[in-house]
Parts: sequence; structure tokens; C-alpha cells
Amino acid sequence: MKIAIIHDWLVTYAGAERVLSALLKIWPEADLFSVIDFLSDEDRAHLGGKHAQTTFIQHLPKARTRYQQYLPLMPLAIEQLDLSGYDLIISSSHAVAKGVLTGPDQLHISYVHSPIRYAWDLQHQYLNEAGLNHGLKSKVARMVLHYMRMWDQRTAAAVDEFIANSQFIGRRIDKAYRRPSTVIYPPVDTHGFDLQPVKQEYYLTTSRMVPYKRVPMIVEAFRAMPDKHLIVIGDGPEMDKCQALGATNVTLLGYQPFSALREYLRNAKGFVFAAEEDFGISPVEAQACGTPVIAFGRGGTLETVHGLDHDQPTGVFYHEQSVAAIIDGVREFECNAHRITPQACRENAERFSEQRFEREMRQFVESRWNQEHPPVAVPSPASAPRLSLAPALAVAAKPL
Repeated sequence: MKIAIIHDWLVTYAGAERVLSALLKIWPEADLFSVIDFLSDEDRAHLGGKHAQTTFIQHLPKARTRYQQYLPLMPLAIEQLDLSGYDLIISSSHAVAKGVLTGPDQLHISYVHSPIRYAWDLQHQYLNEAGLNHGLKSKVARMVLHYMRMWDQRTAAAVDEFIANSQFIGRRIDKAYRRPSTVIYPPVDTHGFDLQPVKQEYYLTTSRMVPYKRVPMIVEAFRAMPDKHLIVIGDGPEMDKCQALGATNVTLLGYQPFSALREYLRNAKGFVFAAEEDFGISPVEAQACGTPVIAFGRGGTLETVHGLDHDQPTGVFYHEQSVAAIIDGVREFECNAHRITPQACRENAERFSEQRFEREMRQFVESRWNQEHPPVAVPSPASAPRLSLAPALAVAAKPL
């Protein structure tokens, strides 16, 4: 069968692209499609060097750096991809990829990282962070997001099966599309990290410094705990806010190569996480190193971290995105750190390995394909009716 894999856009290699990489490992013969493709050679190597067939947005001005400004055009663009020659379509979608046009004889399975976040339940947060609360630009943005919601819900009806990357996203799918989904957690390279039972006296957070990650809030919390040391790895538009806080007990390292990131994860006393993530790969990578997690208790981390109510805890939850709550979370962790073992953290992380993802994904797709295309039963020689030549021979033997 001919297979097509569709991804929203290819600009950087992040969490959604790790899923895409795993899909291409399972089905390396698949053709790849995307709204735009500006991956670097280094990032493309994770996709086996494969280039995507793109849309007209690829050739619009500044599409490489300001592609999100073309969001209103993306439904039109994704619908222009001609997939009529494919039997199986797998979309990897957090925006528009699931909206590709398919026919009744094609099987479309959509792996959903999230329904379009800024068009559904996070619309008001997005408008606030973008400074679009008032004025003409705000009205235009709200109209565009309203259109995106209508299009997103309508195109959900053409998907044959939804796969959610967590139970949290499964509930979002049900809320937005009124459709059931199957949870298959994303792949995490647990083998790329090793268990380190002996820890050093510092806390760590690693993240792209974008607003919803709340990195400045973590820095501010540790500024209020001068006896504790925090190391921050990552870069982005929120870096200036972190630097302006002037926390002398916080070390801002900016971007670091993977080898350095892994060493800091292995040796950290605890990993601090403040985002409400759909899944959240970083907390799982920390646990793969045997490092406990102190996390905001909403979203995917509730499924990837075992709290203190578990018989084998791997971290501590705080339940409000605030400086005071993070401080309380760190203190609760220090009071209960003796209950959390590096081995328990590592064993929990193994639940999300790449091998597990590939096995579950392949089994799901093959099972669904076989439902649509049951094998034709061919009678065995023993059960097939026998053709006798005796009547013909008898007729031939009669005299004329």
C-alpha cells in the first residue's frame, strides 16, 4: 500500500518532530508532506534526510521566520495537497495537518498533539500574551480564530481514527470534536540518558523561553530562596525577563548542546517544571536520569510523573502557577526527597521509550487497516470441493 505522512510545518526539531521521526522509522517508504519545510541539514538527519512536499506557503515572503502569520491561509494550503493516490494517510497534527482531503477508500489516522491550542481553550491566554486584548487587531484575531475553530471541527469528521498523545489531549479531542481517541504516548529517547544515583546540590530547568513555559516565574521563585541554586538551560524571547530579575543564585546558561544538557540532567537534585504541557518530554528525560521532578500538577505531567500519593513516587506536584506555589513545591520535595529513589524515576521513564511507541503505533495502524481490508479466505485443498470427471467420461462412453 502507498503511505503518506503529513506534518503541520517543519522549521525546528522539537517534540512533535520526534514523533514524526519515529513514524518515518516505522514506515520509511512513506512520502512526507508539510505546509512548509525549512529544516536544517542537522535536523533533517533525524528524518532520514527526507524532504517534504510543501504547499504554496513555502514560497511566500518571510515564510521561514514568520510562517505563523500565514495561519489563516493554512487550511486552504493543506487542502491543496493531492493525496488521492495513497491508501493510508497518517497526519501528525497540532494545527492543520489533520485537515487534508481524503476519500472513502482511504484510511486516515490522525496522531494529535493537541487540537489547535490558540483557537480552543487557550484562546484567551494566547490573546493576552500577544497583547491582542483590545483594538482592531484584537477583533481581526478573534475572527480568524473563530474561523479556525469552525474549520478544525468540520475537518475532524473526515478522520477515521484519532490517536491522542496523552489522556489530557484525549479529553481535549472529545471536547473539541466529540470524537473518541486512543492514547499512545510519544516516544522518548530513554536510552540516550543513563541513571545517575548520586546527585549534586542544584536544581535544573530546561525549556524554550516562551511565555507558556513560565521560566521567569521559576527564576523569581528561586530568587526568593537564596540558599538554593538553580541552573537554567534554554533560550528565547523570555530570556531578557530572566536576566532582569538579577537572581544571584540562578545561573542562566542559554542554549546548550545535548551532551551538556544530559550531564546537567544526570546530576541535578531535582528538575523544576512550570508549564501546562500536552505531554512534556523534559520531565520524562529527567526521570530517565534518575532525577525527581517538581512540576505544575496539570496536563500531561500528571500522567508521566508519580506524585507522593504513589507507592513509588518520582516527584512532587504543586497546583498553581505562581511563585509561592513553586516555593512550597520545592520545600515539600525537600521534606520528602528520601521517599523518591533514582531507580523508581528510571523505571517510570521506561514506560515512554521509543521502542514502546513504535510497537504500539504499528500494532494500532495494522489492526485498523485489517478491519478495513480483511484478508480474502482461500479454500485449502482439503476443504475445496472435488471436481469429478466421471459423468463426462460416462457420456463419452455411450454409443452414438
